[in-house]
Amino acid sequence: MSRRRLAVAGAVALVLAAGGGTAIAVDRAASPAAPATTRNGLSPAAAPAQNGAAPAQPRAKSPSATGPRVVRPYEPVDIGRGAKMALLPEGRQNYVVGYDDFGADVEEARKYPGSSIRPNSLSGGIGTGGDDILFTGAYRTDTPPARMTVRIGRGPETEAAMLRLPGRPGWGTYYLDRPGAGPWREPVTVTAYDGGGAVLATLTFGPR
Repeated sequence: MSRRRLAVAGAVALVLAAGGGTAIAVDRAASPAAPATTRNGLSPAAAPAQNGAAPAQPRAKSPSATGPRVVRPYEPVDIGRGAKMALLPEGRQNYVVGYDDFGADVEEARKYPGSSIRPNSLSGGIGTGGDDILFTGAYRTDTPPARMTVRIGRGPETEAAMLRLPGRPGWGTYYLDRPGAGPWREPVTVTAYDGGGAVLATLTFGPR
């Protein structure tokens, strides 16, 4: 994935999930002197609005069927396409996605308090580059998800990995690297399931 574009769909999640943005998405290659963030911790959605169908992808084996992986605060986790993610204890559903100078990205993220999404809802973000797509977002659910999936258009559901902080924070993040999924042209649906397969929360957002 080209590091020149990191499009976070937080504004879309704000409308559809009736919650706030949750991530600081830093793209230092695009703006070395100033991270691509706004006051509420969201970079603008930059993926082009186009028509057409993305090619169907095979269902991936679940990396998170037993629930979120527990990580330390600020711990960098490789999430694909050269990106890293960390969860912050400050604020509400606060996390960062960054690239090269990740320590600086975390320090930048700590300046923002996050913005609480509604209970039992999700937020969503997308990083694009060529035919590669990196999905990221947060969940806030009463019951910790046993699994989460991402679906492009009417394609198959693909399992996303999940992270959470120690204890019972009531929230966490998810990510899914989809190299070769094609340009972002169709709505994306993210779904969180409990251990019995019941839907805990869902979010659909599309390209601008």
